[in-house]
Parts: sequence; structure tokens; C-alpha cells
Amino acid sequence: MRKYIIITLSIIASGSMWAQPAEDWYQQSNSKKNAGIDLYKSYEFLKGKTSTQIVVAVIDGGTDVAHEDLKSVIWVNPGEIAGNGIDDDKNGYIDDVNGWNFIGGPNGYMVDRDNLEMTRLLRKYQAEFGDLDAEDVNGDSEKAKKYKEYQEIKTEVNSNKKIYASLVDQFEKVIIQLDKIKKATGKSDPNISQVEEYEPGNETAARVKGNVIRQMKEGRSFKSIYDEVDEQFKQVDAMANAHYNVDFDPRAGVGDDYTNSYDRYYGNNSVAGPDASHGSHVAGIIAATRNNKIGMNGIADNVRIMVVRVVPNGDERDKDVANGIRYAVDNGAKIINMSFGKAYKWDKACVDSAVAYAVSKGVLLVHAAGNDGENNDEDANYPNDSLGNGKFAATWVEVGASAPNRKRLATDFSNYGKNNVDIFAPGYQIYSTIPDNKYAYFNGTSMAAPVTSGVAALVWSYYPKLTALQVKEILMKSAVVNTKKVPTPGSGDKIKFTELSVCGGVVNAYKALQLAATY
Repeated sequence: MRKYIIITLSIIASGSMWAQPAEDWYQQSNSKKNAGIDLYKSYEFLKGKTSTQIVVAVIDGGTDVAHEDLKSVIWVNPGEIAGNGIDDDKNGYIDDVNGWNFIGGPNGYMVDRDNLEMTRLLRKYQAEFGDLDAEDVNGDSEKAKKYKEYQEIKTEVNSNKKIYASLVDQFEKVIIQLDKIKKATGKSDPNISQVEEYEPGNETAARVKGNVIRQMKEGRSFKSIYDEVDEQFKQVDAMANAHYNVDFDPRAGVGDDYTNSYDRYYGNNSVAGPDASHGSHVAGIIAATRNNKIGMNGIADNVRIMVVRVVPNGDERDKDVANGIRYAVDNGAKIINMSFGKAYKWDKACVDSAVAYAVSKGVLLVHAAGNDGENNDEDANYPNDSLGNGKFAATWVEVGASAPNRKRLATDFSNYGKNNVDIFAPGYQIYSTIPDNKYAYFNGTSMAAPVTSGVAALVWSYYPKLTALQVKEILMKSAVVNTKKVPTPGSGDKIKFTELSVCGGVVNAYKALQLAATY
């Protein structure tokens, strides 16, 4: 998230840095000029074939189940009667008609903002170590190790809180100036001539006016610039006052026993949450209604999206992730999409147990590799497929993000790893559904994961006798391998694309279907 904020500040200062490709670029043919997934060829290949409906769980921050392009593909719990306040199917969750919200509570309570995991760890360590110094823990190696992490986390949290508090101040100043332009022109969305006529009262106002005019000359509206700045202001405000604020903890309203990681039955059925943008975008990539002449087409044509909310505006909690996975498995999901991740863990054993349970039930788990431009072989991204004691989740797929341009195939933000990222998929400027019947372009491995989940669902629905392990094998073996050197995410140093993931390729629907037909 921090990188995204810095990008936006750069845009406000000097103009757009993203070239916007066609809305469906990632579904187009894989060619010398485009690194799409060959979806159109896939449906030509499938003509005359029948499919079996498959349930995909989107474990995320919430999904708009009433969206015009999603409402017909949302999972409906067949054992539940909506709104009667009774657990009809006796699964422990009352009125879970479309899924469940593990970060809600009684009387409609919703967790919106939350800490990052490192901030929660800092709060825990502060209670444990208090005013102790290094000499007080020297005799206990395990305690000394934790104390060292405590000091490192404390430094990082305090430093970042200060940085984002400063950014809050900068954004507030920009918004004040943009509001003055609106007031002076008498327009909520003034045109470029009206902005040019505005007389700035100081140097800051003049700089903001100049940057806005540059943006508008590139084709942007004043309103789109204002909305983007306002959205980023909300993000930096969340960083300063929730993500890195050790005094902020919204968990009490959920009403669970947070000390018990295996406490399962809490939450509520409000699956959209306060902000369903991310989860709706993910769901649309996988399964937005095809060929309805509305918005866009999802990848798979016979899917139901089960909504499981565990991700706040901050880091997800391990307990909720584990319960989300178990809920999805127990209620019939064959694929679980997880477009979230974090750098620290709280109770990995709890998550590992749920992942192992999903694997034992033949479920495919698809997870985003992260957006830090880092090597996951060196810096772990949680959750992951490592189950401890040398065991790994066999049906786990870790996904990096690719771009349209084959010469710069790995996006500059994507995490990678020859051992710990399995495959790449399109994750740059992906057009999909967002709340209130709207659509938008998003970037991230968060988008690459549902592209992969969508392809997996397409393959599995037409070849339902496959196992989860075979579906993963097909995705990996059918990926389009690129042996050329590309810039390494994060550093820009040239490296063979094959060195960035286990299979060295980008997911391809057409080739996956061709291979599945031979199984």
C-alpha cells in the first residue's frame, strides 16, 4: 500500500506514469505484443462442451453481492433461509446466505481500519517486556530473540507513524487548495479554462494549480484528480492513525475470544463490509457474468462466488484467515482465492492447520505473492504453503503479477521467488467490478491471483474429474514460459523471467484446457 501512495504523490507532482491498455488486454491472445491468457481461443475450444458449476471462495475485504455484473454469480447457501435469524443448516453461522464476515460482530458491528501485524506484535511485546533492556533478557536465548524483534518492530512502527503523519499533513494541504479552486469557480468539476482563471493566493496554491492543469491537459478531469487525492488521503490517514497506531485496537467489538485461535463461531453475515472495492474487483475478474452486455466478462462461465470477509483496512488476523479457509471448505468451495498477505505472523500454526485441512479436502488455494518488489525466497510473505517440519501444502499456488509488455513482463511491484512463487498472471491495469455498479482498473498481485483462480475454475468446471493437485499441475505445465531477460521487480536488474518463479511462465487458459483434455 505504501508504494501505491508514493506513486499517486508522483502523479500529482509530475503527470501520469501508467499507460492504460485495453480493458480486456489480459484476456486476449498471448503474442509477441501482448501477454494475455488466450481466453477467447479458450471458449472457441470449449464450444459444444458442457460444464459443472464450481464454487470459488473469495476470502477478502468484502464483496458487493448486489452488483449488476456479480449478483447472478454469487453463491447462495442452499441450506439457509434468508433473514429468519435461525441457523437453518446448523453450520454454526446464522443467515450465512452468501458467506460470512469474520471481522464483524453483534448489532452489525464492522471492523474497518485495523493495525498492521507488526503493530499488534509491538503492543504484545510492550506488555511482555515493559521497561526491560537487553541485559535483562541475556540469560534466555528465546526471550532475547523476541526482545531483538521487539526493538526492530518498535523502531519501524514509530518511524512509519511519523512518516504517514507527515503525509496526512501534505494531503490535507493539497485538498484545501483543491477545495479553494472548487469554491472560486463555483464548480464541483471545473473545466481547464476555469481552473486557469483561478488566482492562487500563495506558493502552495500555485503549485497545486500548475500540477492540476498539467494533469487536465493529459485528458484527466478535475473531479478524477480530486477523487484520487481524497482516496489517497484516506489511505495515509489510515496508516498514521490505525495501521501504525499501537493505541488503536478495534477488535473488542467482534466479541470473540481473541486469545483462542481455534474459537470459530463469531462474526456476522454482512459480507460487503465498509469497503467492498477490493473483493468486488477480485470476484469480477474470476466470474463477472459473461456476455450480458454489461461492464466486463469474468474468466469462468459457470462459477458461484462465496464471499468470506476477513481483511480489514490493515493486516488480516491469522485467526480470521484460518476460520475463513475452514468455512469455505466446509461449505463447498473447491477453489479459495486469497488476495492478501503480510510480512509478520501471529499464529501461523493456526493458519497452517486450516490450510492442511483444505488440502486434505481436495481444495485449491490461490494466493497473491505481494506487491513489495521483493524476493519471497528471502523475505517470507504470509500466509504461505510452508506447514512446518519440512511439509508443504501441495495444492497451494502462489502468484506473481505480469504486465502486457513481454519485454517488461514482470511488473515492477510484484514479489517473486524461484522457490516460493509458483507462477505469474496478469496483474497490471486489470479492469473489473467495484461497488455500486461501477468498474475500475486496479494493479497488483491481488489481481493476478483471481486471474489464476478464474483459469483454474474454467478448467475444473469443464473437466470436473480432475483433482486439485492435477489442476495445479496443469496450470504450471501449461504456463507460457519466457526465457528472455526482463527487469527484476524492485531493482530493475536484468534477469531471466524463468528465474522469477517455479514454472517460469504466465498462466494461459487455452493451453491449460488443451492439457486438461489429455488427462
